[in-house]
Amino acid sequence: MIELPAPYASPAQPSESPALTWTGRRLYRHGVPHQILSGALHYFRVHPDLWRDRIRRLADLGLNTVDTYIAWNFHQPREDEEPRFDGWRDVERFIRTAGEEGLDVIVRPGPYICAEWSNGGLPSWLTGRDVAVRSSDPAFTGPAGRWFDELVPRLAALQAACGGPIVAVQVENEFGSFGDDHAYLRWNRDALAARGIIELLFTADGPTELMLDGGTLPGTLTAVTLGSKPDAARRLLASRRPDEPFVVAEFWNGWFDHWGERHHVRGVDSAVRTLEGIVADGGSVSLYMAHGGTNFGLWAGANEADGRLQPTVTSYDSDAPVAEDGTLTAKFHAMRKVFGASGPLRVAERPPVLPPARVPLVPRAGLLAGLRAVPAPTSSGPRPASFERLGLDAGMVLHTAHPRVPAGEHRLILADVRDRALVFADGTFLGVADADRPELTVRGTGAVVRLEVVVESLGRVNYGPGVGGHKGLLGPVLIDRRMVQGWDSTPIALQEWTDADLTRATAPAPAPALNPDPASGSAPGGFAVATLHVETPADTFLALPGSGRGLVWVNGFLLGRHWDIGPQVTLYCPAPLLRTGENTVTVLELERSGDILELRDHPELGPAEEYVEEFA
Repeated sequence: MIELPAPYASPAQPSESPALTWTGRRLYRHGVPHQILSGALHYFRVHPDLWRDRIRRLADLGLNTVDTYIAWNFHQPREDEEPRFDGWRDVERFIRTAGEEGLDVIVRPGPYICAEWSNGGLPSWLTGRDVAVRSSDPAFTGPAGRWFDELVPRLAALQAACGGPIVAVQVENEFGSFGDDHAYLRWNRDALAARGIIELLFTADGPTELMLDGGTLPGTLTAVTLGSKPDAARRLLASRRPDEPFVVAEFWNGWFDHWGERHHVRGVDSAVRTLEGIVADGGSVSLYMAHGGTNFGLWAGANEADGRLQPTVTSYDSDAPVAEDGTLTAKFHAMRKVFGASGPLRVAERPPVLPPARVPLVPRAGLLAGLRAVPAPTSSGPRPASFERLGLDAGMVLHTAHPRVPAGEHRLILADVRDRALVFADGTFLGVADADRPELTVRGTGAVVRLEVVVESLGRVNYGPGVGGHKGLLGPVLIDRRMVQGWDSTPIALQEWTDADLTRATAPAPAPALNPDPASGSAPGGFAVATLHVETPADTFLALPGSGRGLVWVNGFLLGRHWDIGPQVTLYCPAPLLRTGENTVTVLELERSGDILELRDHPELGPAEEYVEEFA
């Protein structure tokens, strides 16, 4: 049984030595042999009113530490605004809460974090420039340094040396999977130290020679990230760093999901066997994830494979020991035994849920009318403006042009769509264009046509060389061989919409039935609203049977994306988003609208497949 650290006390004057040290392949906390038994829990994926509950669930699991990334773009989505550290962004409150619950804290401030989070946590206002991200390029380290000026002193004041709970800070994040600019890694380490970090610094990389060569630094503890084969990783580290303790900064006891794929799970027996191999002989571990939470809003990232985008789903349940809604799973109880925890649980096995219900979904406005009803500045130019040119991080752009189209059928080509475009001519839906289907058919009469293209980002790439890629209609639009020029581009910042914006979007009358080309499929659905009466707020799971793809707001809060290609079927709605009495759910449907909103009493994350990530 690992003894928990003393509860967090008020900050004091900094001491001279860090809480965690190592020698002879052993880790010590204030001179006492120690194992880090940690779990990842991201404050930005959990409603702030639930932070303490979820932290207690990790403590009940038998952990002595919680670790969190810090997402730069979550705190500073716009360059011309100061980073925010209030409300949901009050990471200091999150850290203090963990300390009050008797847990140490590990912080992973990036500035790149991956985390299946949009753009790997980097602001799109930075990556939209001609800058070498994650490098010693001053165009990158300059803004990153200014971000650290705001962030790191806040963390330094919460270190164990100052009476706080922070005992370790990560240098960058799995850099060896990306590059080998050691000058940048040294800059990152020195930037933390220069701003007051004296606690243990460490790097974390996959357990291969290639990744460790690129991502480690002399004199800085080397940790690894893995899903299996801990013995092989232990041997590799011992051969390279014979004096250092074995620390697994991420043990992938589950995995995340992409839209259009299956729901990834990790069997309890498989996860427990690997965990036992990690903690044997004093090894330290952090469960990734211990509690995954939710990619609320449009913060879900994406991957790329063979040039194809793989957008991440709204749920970040990750088959973790503590499920997305806080439920304690079979994996929780099995791992609790490994950690040697005993005694009664302080938390309920499952938080309360609303009873199942079916609520009418009432049409309110057509897609184009609803989008046009929300005012936004328009940019004009010969070509469609990218998201980056418009200062738009996520959401949609409405592009409008007025080409003359000769009589008859013509090829309409949208080159380099990032990621999905709905195309209309004089209000008639022509179809969907994307990277795989860039060509549609437009019929002309010899007159000018009002051509409208709604381009949607499905998530910014969070891992690999595609991080920082631009979004929007990046290539030319052609009618046969002739380029369409003269575009008005209007940003639709859905993630920033207020209650007033939603009211405007749902105010226009429902659109008449569109007459799409039969080959293009169903026409988009537009906006709809459901009204829920709640006696006592509790968790619920929202489903939209009959609907295709779109976004869902609850009382003005953008819950996330739904898509009938799955695997995710239900959207988790935590109790703090609801209120006693009337509640409004707004749906922006982009494919086809159903007529019912279902409240379910359990999640449905789709057909499962066993998944274990292994390095070659």
